[in-house]
Amino acid sequence: MAITQGAKKAHRSSLRKQEFNLRRKGKVSRAIKSLKKLIASGKNLPAGRQGKEAIQKAFREVQSALDKAVKAKTLKKNTVARKKSRLSKLIKKL
Repeated sequence: MAITQGAKKAHRSSLRKQEFNLRRKGKVSRAIKSLKKLIASGKNLPAGRQGKEAIQKAFREVQSALDKAVKAKTLKKNTVARKKSRLSKLIKKL
């Protein structure tokens, strides 16, 4: 347990940051899961433009969530770059 006043304040601050970081990471993982679900059901999506547009829209949301996580220093830049690269490779396979 923290003894000094500064240590107590730092602990409160870290708990607040932890809450925000978990929220951001959760948003990223939910966005990625929804995109992967769309990609997996890509054969069942409407033929032509509509299916691809839905996937592109989901991918833009994932990119946005990942970029915000980097901006807030929740995730590292290279980790996000790797995730985006792998997801875009999955999309290009369709």
